[in-house]
Amino acid sequence: MTRRGGGVAGSALPRWVFVPAACGLLLFLAPLLGVLSRVDWSDFLALVTSESARAALALSLRTATASTVCCLLLGVPMALVLARSSFPGLRVLRSIVLLPLVLPPVVGGLALLYALGRRGLLGPALEGFGVTIAFTTVAVVIAQTFVSLPFLVLSLEGSLRSAGRRYESIAATLGAPPGRVLFRVTLPLVAPGLLSGAVLAFARALGEFGATLTFAGSLQGVTRTLPLEIYLQRETDPDAAAAMSLLLVVVAVVVVVAVRGRRGALS
Repeated sequence: MTRRGGGVAGSALPRWVFVPAACGLLLFLAPLLGVLSRVDWSDFLALVTSESARAALALSLRTATASTVCCLLLGVPMALVLARSSFPGLRVLRSIVLLPLVLPPVVGGLALLYALGRRGLLGPALEGFGVTIAFTTVAVVIAQTFVSLPFLVLSLEGSLRSAGRRYESIAATLGAPPGRVLFRVTLPLVAPGLLSGAVLAFARALGEFGATLTFAGSLQGVTRTLPLEIYLQRETDPDAAAAMSLLLVVVAVVVVVAVRGRRGALS
């Protein structure tokens, strides 16, 4: 049963919209099917449980978790400022926050190296305190935080704007101090958006490659995350690269699906 104007019954959309939508879906599915077609299923378990794969996956999970915590600590205040403040230069501030989204990851890694490397802007001062950041696990976390932070800020800022200020104003009128309003009203109100932003940040950190390689290098057990291990294996052992690629996809999907279910419970 159809509607006049070329629409589909039960939908306000014209039929032709489903064609490019299906093409977009195919664009996502085709690479995944390509990975599945290249996996050596007979040796899959051995490939993904090798010492190098386990070390790379463990490091990726640790650093992605740490960078997500950093994104929460830095991104929640940033989103609050962007969504709830009004001052000259706010648009410039938002543009700076969004800059990592449009920068090539390698450029982001070089920028971090020029800022925090031994010969960088802050490197000599840090070395004066005995602190070395570049080519360490800390550098991996910083690189992942740099590229992931905008995802959390954008998601949370959108949720804050959609929620409005009505309930916050009511709480303030009843005498609640700003801190209590923030933790008792604002953050619970935007919890689904905050959770979505944290998941996006974690997923982005888990798959980060360019900035990590440039700023942290590829030292096994120290800075060689799973994406870097996949890249190295691509030349020497394509079967291992395909297996680990599928492993990374599965981990990302499991995290996203689990948290999406949790978000549904919060909504």
